[in-house]
Amino acid sequence: MKLSFHGQSTIYLEGNNKKVIVDPFISNNPKCDLNIETVQVDYIVLTHGHFDHFGDVVELAKKTEATVIGSAEMADYLSSYHGVENVHGMNIGGKANFDFGSVKFVQAFHSSSFTHENGIPVYLGMPMGIVFEVEGKTIYHTGDTGLFSDMSLIAKRHPVDVCFVPIGDNFTMGIDDASYAINEFIKPKISVPIHYDTFPLIEQDPQQFKDAVNVGDVQNFKTR
Repeated sequence: MKLSFHGQSTIYLEGNNKKVIVDPFISNNPKCDLNIETVQVDYIVLTHGHFDHFGDVVELAKKTEATVIGSAEMADYLSSYHGVENVHGMNIGGKANFDFGSVKFVQAFHSSSFTHENGIPVYLGMPMGIVFEVEGKTIYHTGDTGLFSDMSLIAKRHPVDVCFVPIGDNFTMGIDDASYAINEFIKPKISVPIHYDTFPLIEQDPQQFKDAVNVGDVQNFKTR
């Protein structure tokens, strides 16, 4: 299995000869090194509907014929409004098996909507975190979220090898809460800070996060 981080919350996962991307914010992401014209994916997994996560999902899904996995509301919206053919709707607590591994959606405390060209926001279901099980490893992508104690329950049910956790503050946890989540609740073997430095409002020093974490290892998995 291979994992890489491509800015904001975009994660690229390769497992069981399949390619998976999480929250494909590519084209307008100054921190992303992927090319929408050449990136290859078999699955697209979405945590929620905000523009910096929903990103290029429509173009990428149509270009690659990838299956989009997300909330039932996002799946319905992509299918009915954008004509995306391959969708798999889920909800919090649900688990599904795919040929790359399994996906289980868990709680995240945030919001989730997408704004149409007419300026009207569309509700796209609950925001969610993701627990992947791929090639014997457990990856927990918390999604955009604040701190909550049931992170410990998620980690108890699914001991975490790699955790992707936001540190940007303002819209999500900052460094203090993110490091507390890692140290006290999740306790992964590897933690990876995400959702920072893409915009001025979420500029952070990941070294401060690394210094604050006292369990496991902190890595960045960045490719640029």
